[in-house]
Amino acid sequence: MIRRMNIQRIADLQMLLVTLLWGSSYLFMKEGLGSVQEINLIALRFGFAFLLLGILFYRKWSCLNWKLVGQGFLLGAVLFTAFIFITYGVKRTSTSQAGFLISLSVVFVPLLTAVWKKQLPSKKMVVCIMLAVTGISLLTLDQSLSIGSGDILCILGALMYAVYIILSGFIVKNGDAILLSILQLGFAGGIALIFSFIFEQPRLPDTNEAWVAVLGLTVLCSAVAYTLQILAQRHMTSTRAGLIFSMEPVFAAGFALMFYGEKLPWNGWVGACFILSGVLLTEITPRLPQWIRKQKRTEKVGV
Repeated sequence: MIRRMNIQRIADLQMLLVTLLWGSSYLFMKEGLGSVQEINLIALRFGFAFLLLGILFYRKWSCLNWKLVGQGFLLGAVLFTAFIFITYGVKRTSTSQAGFLISLSVVFVPLLTAVWKKQLPSKKMVVCIMLAVTGISLLTLDQSLSIGSGDILCILGALMYAVYIILSGFIVKNGDAILLSILQLGFAGGIALIFSFIFEQPRLPDTNEAWVAVLGLTVLCSAVAYTLQILAQRHMTSTRAGLIFSMEPVFAAGFALMFYGEKLPWNGWVGACFILSGVLLTEITPRLPQWIRKQKRTEKVGV
């Protein structure tokens, strides 16, 4: 029992570290985009992470087969699409707003699942959506009642990342999780590199600050974060993981305040609280008092 509690505590700390690292990714993206173009940055981030993990876990390559390659390509393509929206969005809005808007993926996951299964969302999900929409309005709408292009891109990024979460959760059950993670990073980086050659002029960073940003995204936010996530989720439910992930926008806002001095106005903070409340509510299932649960069981047996 004590050993199981220690393993659970370590897993929680690992997932909290993953959340912290992903919260810092918006800061690194902001810095990196000052030197390289958007798709170029995605290619560098995932390409270098693929090389790093591929070398560290070189023994995993003996398990490679065409089925894993196909699954890795599918995950990498969806991941690339999500990060296209996220990266362009981060460049066009504040770091703190991006963090809160992209956290909406936690709300989109159960909503898309309900659509996929052709069933109406639960009452709790309707409340979550209402809280999220209210929060988005307060956080993003300006005095002219218009929403910025960066905010729209971040919301689309959150939607695509929700698709990625659902897809990866389905695929990883029947495959090697670490090898799939390596492959998806490789395909995401490879697709980004192709598009960068078509639409941009890909190059390496030309400043020390940009290199720090790219290496931070590569090592901390991609290689380390994805590996820790896989290891931690072996010892926790997806609900518990999602609850910890919901702290990501809080970390993003904290980093934005510390390094860029970004301060949300009062309506921004109120909107952020609405969004965070909606995110948290999706992952919390209230437990009835024990005497009520016993009474319900008794009534059910009586019927």
